[in-house]
Amino acid sequence: MGNLGAPELIIIAVVLVMLFGASRLPGTARAIGRSMRIFKAETKGLREDSDGGDEQPTQKQQSQALPPVQAPPAAPPVDQTQSRNDSR
Repeated sequence: MGNLGAPELIIIAVVLVMLFGASRLPGTARAIGRSMRIFKAETKGLREDSDGGDEQPTQKQQSQALPPVQAPPAAPPVDQTQSRNDSR
């Protein structure tokens, strides 16, 4: 199952060109490469976290942390009596 020879790779390439078109293949390949790079970095980070769990986060890790989420301010209550009088 894991043996991909030249004929199989050519068939896969032809199918990809037919699905995406020749103009979109470079962008698609670039996006897949970025995704693979991010995935590799994240798995490496998880392995490092599990190996040295008591270490303090580095400056780079601290700068990548997201700021706390704040709830939007509440809208003031609507006075129902005033809106009824305005519509008449």
